[in-house]
Amino acid sequence: MPRPTSPARRPLPHQVRIIGGIWKRTKLDVPDRPGLRPTPDRVRETLFNWLGQDLSGWRVVDAFAGTGALGLEAASRGAADVLLVESEGALVDQMRAVVRKLAADNVRVQRGNALSVLAGLPAASVDLVFLDPPFDANLFDKALAAACPALAPGGAIYLEAPAAWQGDALARHGLEVVRHLKAGMVHGHLLRRIA
Repeated sequence: MPRPTSPARRPLPHQVRIIGGIWKRTKLDVPDRPGLRPTPDRVRETLFNWLGQDLSGWRVVDAFAGTGALGLEAASRGAADVLLVESEGALVDQMRAVVRKLAADNVRVQRGNALSVLAGLPAASVDLVFLDPPFDANLFDKALAAACPALAPGGAIYLEAPAAWQGDALARHGLEVVRHLKAGMVHGHLLRRIA
């Protein structure tokens, strides 16, 4: 006798969580969008172990923000000013809704071209820049070039890419790798100015 079929269930939306700070365990929905690939929880955990758990007073820009997971993680850990930059309207609306829900006064969401926004930031005004552009858009060099002038002394850039960046590719931007990880097909780099 055949089994009765159960009604089709809609799959739950994919989610990531904020993993530390005041909004720990807050879920962020990840819409099904081409090229949208939020930094996995394990990679974010390693990154914030590198940076330190307390980012009190830091000024942070999450360029190519997508879900805003990196920038919201920084804000959750005390960053004083976090700018989330995203070009896609639906993702901007989603991040604004999350910011309202969390009453995150230290977070601003801006719709726009990440490269233009980075290039327009005042010199030495940012302590940390997250760069996680769409992997197929070949924006890594342009993003590094746009971010470097805004980086404050002692500041850091986190670059996520499909291949390892090192040597001359970074030196031409005045940067060097301080920490590197590989998780699946993703390479995460913590970069600082060459001493």
